[in-house]
Amino acid sequence: MFTSLSDRLTGTFANLRGKGRLSESDVNKTIRDIRMALIDADVALPVVKEFTSAVRERATGAEVSGALNPAQQVIKIVNEELVGILGGNTRELTLAKRPPTVIMLAGLQGSGKTTFAGKLGARLKEQGHTPILVAADLQRPNAVTQLEVVAERAGVSVFAPERGNIGGHDAGAAGEGTRSFGDPVSVAREGIAHAQSRQHDVVIVDTAGRLAVDADLMQQAADIRTAISPDEVLFVIDAMIGQAAVETAQAFQQGVGFTGVVLSKLDGDARGGAALSVARTTGRPIMFASTGEGVRDLEVFHPDRMASRILDMGDVLTLIEQAERAFDAGQAEEMQRKFLAAEDFTFDDFLQQMAALKKMGSLKSMLKMMPGMGQMAAQLDNLDEREFDRVEAMVRSMTPFERNHPKQINGSRRARIARGSGVQVSEVNQLLERFGEAQKMMKQLARGGGMPGMPGLPGMGGGKKARQPKQVKKKGKSGNPAKRAEQERAAADRAAGKGPAGSAFGAGGGPQGAPDLDPSQLPKGFEKFLGQ
Repeated sequence: MFTSLSDRLTGTFANLRGKGRLSESDVNKTIRDIRMALIDADVALPVVKEFTSAVRERATGAEVSGALNPAQQVIKIVNEELVGILGGNTRELTLAKRPPTVIMLAGLQGSGKTTFAGKLGARLKEQGHTPILVAADLQRPNAVTQLEVVAERAGVSVFAPERGNIGGHDAGAAGEGTRSFGDPVSVAREGIAHAQSRQHDVVIVDTAGRLAVDADLMQQAADIRTAISPDEVLFVIDAMIGQAAVETAQAFQQGVGFTGVVLSKLDGDARGGAALSVARTTGRPIMFASTGEGVRDLEVFHPDRMASRILDMGDVLTLIEQAERAFDAGQAEEMQRKFLAAEDFTFDDFLQQMAALKKMGSLKSMLKMMPGMGQMAAQLDNLDEREFDRVEAMVRSMTPFERNHPKQINGSRRARIARGSGVQVSEVNQLLERFGEAQKMMKQLARGGGMPGMPGLPGMGGGKKARQPKQVKKKGKSGNPAKRAEQERAAADRAAGKGPAGSAFGAGGGPQGAPDLDPSQLPKGFEKFLGQ
């Protein structure tokens, strides 16, 4: 979503790095580049003016002029101002003290309200709540049926006493009354009563939308809000709507009123100006971001993390949170035990890891959360995630024995695996080769050997072998008969615990004596002075 804006800002800051002092012309050029980048991203003009004015005021003050690294200080200022226009602090749902908590969804038709209802229901269910969806959109064709399908995918209940418009046309567009297919106000009210009787602690009311803002839509939404007194009214807006986002949000704020904003389709390729405009112009925080079609593709909107993404600083915290939700604690402990015990990583372990990664969502989106990955946008876009499906197909074509004993997979087994997964034998060979290298690397890490260019892991042995005491190379027997006889006599004396005869100064052998005198180490001609 923010690829274009991120690239422009990253390029602007690259020009500042390496400068020990920023002149007024440097600041002006930077502000101009930031202004053009924001306008190009479809950010509302009033927001652009406010943002650039705040950055200019801080960048020309003592905050930057006295900084040790002015370029980094400017980036810090831009980051803080971005966090400010995105809402400042993270805002979570406000739950009612006395259940059920009523959440009403509003927005234009096609903004993603129904899909978001299912995602929010799934998220609340994972947190231990018992949500129910109420189908109060009775005029969009098959809206009730869509909500039922979404609720089934999310694993939550749905209340739909009216079937709504199933004739394939929009009642409002045809000039008929908006209540022709049932009364949405009554459905919303009955839905709350139903939730109370069935002890559901959260009610999510999906309301109708129009292709554009009109009086009928606003009045119907206002009537529903008056009837059910929701704890939260969430305005769902398409993040790809561009400059129209501000006008639409202000119209809903005046006609219905909402407590928070949901950005849908944040995984699209639009410029993303809506996200940078709505929060500041309406004064309402962005609470959620919808990032895909799956029921788990929903994130809590953190302004500071989103600002880091825009500035290509990554979003590691969100990545960690996704991993914690996707990876089973028991499996993680077993993997840790295997790692510390230097046991072989098997293909069954690989399948478990693949399943957990799929729960986390798109691999591309995960990689983009890593710092500095914005510079590799082209490579990430060319990443074919279907390759992982081919690898999984090869692994699932193996027998349980083969998954746990990959070294036993001979030529005939490889040919069978290739036929079963629809690939070439060479691809199976490559998989087994890479897997063997991965096993060696994990064992090396467990032993403390570390990866190339990296130190060993703490508490698991050093990355280098322990320094051994230098061993003195033993001198071979002399070819001189007299020297050899003397060497043998000295060796016998040492074995008997005696020092060499005539050893003055207490140089006798034994535990407390000095090292024995080796005649072979004396200069040539000294043999005659040795005692016999």
